[in-house]
Parts: sequence; C-alpha cells; structure tokens
Amino acid sequence: MGRLGLWPALGALGAVVFALVGLGAASCVGGTGSCDFALVGLGAVILHWWHWELRCCAGGHWELCPVLVATGSCSPRARVALGAVVQGARVCAGSCGPVHWFGRGSMGGTQSLALPPGKGPHQVGCADVMVGHTRQGLFLRLFYPCLPRAGAERPLWIPRYEYCRGLADFTRRSRRWCAPLFSIAVGSCKVPVSWNGPFKPCSSGYPLIIFSHGLGAFRTLYSSVCSELASWGFAVAALEHRDRSASATYFCKAEAGREEWIPYQRVPQGQKEFYFRKKQVHQRAEECVRALQLFEDISSGKSVLNVLHQDFDLSVLKDSVDLTKVAVMGHSFGGVTAVLALVKEPSFRCAVALDAWMFPLENTLYPEVPKPVLFINTEKFQTPESIAKMKRLSSRNSQTKIITILGSVHQSQTDFTFLTGKLVNRFFGLRGTLDPYKGLDITSRAALAFLQRHLNLEEEFDQWDNLLEGIGDSVVPEAPFCRSKL
Repeated sequence: MGRLGLWPALGALGAVVFALVGLGAASCVGGTGSCDFALVGLGAVILHWWHWELRCCAGGHWELCPVLVATGSCSPRARVALGAVVQGARVCAGSCGPVHWFGRGSMGGTQSLALPPGKGPHQVGCADVMVGHTRQGLFLRLFYPCLPRAGAERPLWIPRYEYCRGLADFTRRSRRWCAPLFSIAVGSCKVPVSWNGPFKPCSSGYPLIIFSHGLGAFRTLYSSVCSELASWGFAVAALEHRDRSASATYFCKAEAGREEWIPYQRVPQGQKEFYFRKKQVHQRAEECVRALQLFEDISSGKSVLNVLHQDFDLSVLKDSVDLTKVAVMGHSFGGVTAVLALVKEPSFRCAVALDAWMFPLENTLYPEVPKPVLFINTEKFQTPESIAKMKRLSSRNSQTKIITILGSVHQSQTDFTFLTGKLVNRFFGLRGTLDPYKGLDITSRAALAFLQRHLNLEEEFDQWDNLLEGIGDSVVPEAPFCRSKL
C-alpha cells in the first residue's frame, strides 16, 4: 500500500510518455481520427502495472474496468491516479478542462468540450428517434430549429458507454483499456444543442436533410455540421446505419427493456471488399429512403411510435417539414451512400458528399445518377481513381460541383477535429493545418449555397455561391493533387 502515494506522479509521468510517444489508436472512424486520448498504447502498459490496485474485486483489489468507470465506484486514490494519467495526456496533447468522473446512470460530468454551436439565426434542438423493434427499423438523431428554453439540457456527444467499446473494436484496440480511457477523455463532452427542446413551428416548412455517417461512425459524430445546418433552418436527420458499418448500434426489441446491439463487422476473410461494401452501401441508401418515408408518414398524419419514449412528440413535425425540398448528405462511406440514394429515390433533389469514398459504387450506376451532387473534398484523402469517378458525374451534369478545402484532412469534416489537441495533431496530422472552425464554415456555407440553388430556397445563402466554383480562401475547384502531400 506504500506505493499509493506515488500514483499521481506515476500517472502524470505515464501520461507524458504515451502522449509524446503516441502509441495506440490514432486510427480512423469513417476515416476519422481518434482524439487526444487515442494515444493509449504505453498508457495501457503502465495501467497494467497497477492492474491489481485499480480493480475492486472480491479480493479487495482494483482494476480499471468499464463497469467501475461507468458507475463512479472507483476509490478516491484510484481516481487520483487515473485522473493524473488522463489529465496529463490531455495537457500534453494541448486539450483543456479537468477530468470528470461519471455518476451512476450517466456517462459524463458537467464539462463540455469545444464542439461549436450553430451560427445561424435559429437555436437548435435535437432528439433521438427509433422506429420499429427489429433491425429493419430506423434509428436517427434529429436536429431541428427550436424555441429558447431556460436551463436546457445538453446531450452527451457519446450517448452510451457501448459506443466507446465499439470505437475500441473498430480501431482494433483492447476494449479493456481503450474503451474506458476513451470514455474518460471525452465522456463529459456535450453537444451545444437543446436536448428534446421545444420544436419551433414553421408554416412554410423546413427543408429536410437525411445525413449518412462514415465507416465506423454513428449518429452523433457529425453533430457540428448537423447542428450548424439546423441553425440555418433545416431539419437534419442523422441516421445510425444498421448494415454493421457503424462502430456500434442497437435496436429495442418488443419485450420491455430488451436491447440487441449490432457490432461493427470487418470484411470477412476470403471475401472481396468491393462486394462486401457494395451490399452495405445499398442497404444504407435504402435506409435513407426509409427515413424520408418516415417523415412522409408523419406529415400525412399517421401515428408514429418512437420506441425510445422520449419527451419529443413527433407529431409536431406535421406541416412543419417541406417534403418537396429534401436533400441527402453524408461523409466518406456516407458520401457515396448519398450519391446512391439519388438513384433509389426521386424525391431527393440533390446530394452533398463530404470527402466521398467512391469505391463501393458499381460502374453501371454512374449514368443513372439523375440529380446534381456537391463533392466537398479534403486535401489529403482522395485518390485520382476516386476523383475520376466524381468527374464521370460532373461531365454528365453541369450542376454537379467538385471543390477541395486546402489544409484539411479526412477527419476535418467530423466532430473529432474539434477535440484533437495540438500535440496529437502535430504528430499524426489528424486535424490538418486549416483551423477547424474555418473548415466548418467553408463546408456548411458551400452546402447551404448548393442547397438553396437546388431546393429553390428563398434565403440569402447565394452570398456563398463563389465557394461552389472553388473561389475563396482555402478552397479550390476540383482536386489539385499537386497541392496535396499524399
């Protein structure tokens, strides 16, 4: 027990070592990078050295494990030690804010990391919607303009601990170490929106965007761009796909209180990735179509049950969503999903594809894409082969645009770009050289200008039309590979 007094010092030293050396899960989610606490390799080794002291077992010893972290049952001395590890890593990585420990039934404290609020004229609310009791149902997070509410609750960015386990699995890291450390690092991060906030009625109806996430992501990891669009007067439905491309997802069975989790699935051994991903992208596009059908049911007055039983009445959407003005949008795997959704559903009037991963789309479908697409690429992800596929579409439709944001990387279009410290970014380039807030501005403004043009909106988003031609600071037309360091 004499070693207990050394815990904080050892924890801080260990944090410095593995933050600087950078072993661990600096990998991608839909291509997206982990954040400050992705660097857990040596930290896990150090924690393993304390293995018997950090677990509270029948024999009275301690081990860091998900159950203890989630319920806040660690002893004060164990918290001091682990807190020193976490805080040391975050300080070294350039992050800020104290470590917060989790109370029973919660996955976060009061600290909110720097996810940006929307800049538009509307306050933003969000609610989770799950329809159906099988895998064939739908699960989405809806972002929408809302009325002001004093003391509004903010939702956690990572809503359940199971998603931390899924991210650990996706990044090929140990659940035992990576999941709780990831949870500690960002478990207190909250999204700056009003949770189940009162819906702001709109007699003319808000245009609708169906958003598709990237490989290994889930419905909350694009909260920044979704809330930004909602703040400008859109209803944005961020899907959580059930094709096993999400790092984790679940559905609620008809039996009360029963959940079935759907883990991420890698390409099976011996199977070609193209055929595996092609099947997934078709399922994803069909889920986008079903999401639109869900809003059509609500608008027609049908009673739609949200099986999550949240304090948000879906019927308030009736007559407040304009289903003649619907677009589909996505990032990476979700970007190509958006393109395919145009083929499957004529009601989608256009698509916005953020750094689309074009690989899974079969060649025979390119002539069938009937509507315009805005490709917003980052500088350090696309390949000549992928750009060639985009140009096949732009050559057939003059309204299809391709632009590239300079100084950006694939992760720049996800929430992770706002949660990555300077030192981690310096070692791994997870955030690019472009300021993440400026990158979000370019992405959202280009998307808004494109949506106004093709949804016939009576707004002032055309002030950003130059971005669609690749004119502006840190943006260029098409894909200038000569500028990239690939």
